[in-house]
Amino acid sequence: MARDLRDHGGVRQHVPPQVTTSLPATRRQQIAAGVRDSFSAGLGILPLGIALGLMVVQTGLPWWLAPALSLSAFAGSVELLVVGMAATVTPLGAIALTVLVVNFRHVFYAFSFPLHVVRHPLAKAYAVYAMIDEAYAVNAALPETERSAPRLLAMQIACEAYWVGGGLAGVALSTALPGPVEGLEFALVALFTALALDAVRSRREIPSVLLAVASVAAALVLTPGVALFTALLVFLALLLARHLLATRRAPGKAAGEAAGA
Repeated sequence: MARDLRDHGGVRQHVPPQVTTSLPATRRQQIAAGVRDSFSAGLGILPLGIALGLMVVQTGLPWWLAPALSLSAFAGSVELLVVGMAATVTPLGAIALTVLVVNFRHVFYAFSFPLHVVRHPLAKAYAVYAMIDEAYAVNAALPETERSAPRLLAMQIACEAYWVGGGLAGVALSTALPGPVEGLEFALVALFTALALDAVRSRREIPSVLLAVASVAAALVLTPGVALFTALLVFLALLLARHLLATRRAPGKAAGEAAGA
């Protein structure tokens, strides 16, 4: 606000209003913010990467498979699954189909992932390639005004660095250990168990947990030899059915609330 001040002689002086503006963050500040965003995700990515490197070596596979998988199929959890399937000489077609089913959820991420902030075609292609669960969760928590291409890409590059670096660290650690580490194959199960427990705490996701239990039970009864694959397909079908049912109920529920108001 403008103010009128008097000097010692009693002369009125007009002081112009002070304008405070917040300057947009520079490119370097946006990149630094993206790296900071990745820290919370890195706490989970790095240990899993180390487990991946250890599993690759301990299952008798070549060490370079750890970084090769991390770069060719940057998806996190599915790579631990692929290592176990490769170690048991699973047919390539079955591996490819399993990877497709496990990562099919990424298709739905694209509907709300902020890819529109990335303009360059190559940068946009990398953003699609590096669209993992952790990247989606971190960006979902950001206000729309704070999203930018440098921040998004910096966060995704940092997450991939944690994953690839963790895999290489696991390979190096396996050579220094006197013997194999038992229970590494349970790392993937432990990860999804923790995610399932988080979902159970939210009553809204209890139906999804019940559908998952029903899918596993049906797969164990119908196709015990390929229970995992069948359970994933059944669970996907049940989730799609639940989504369609909820979509059909939404207009009727909204109309009922409007009539009650």
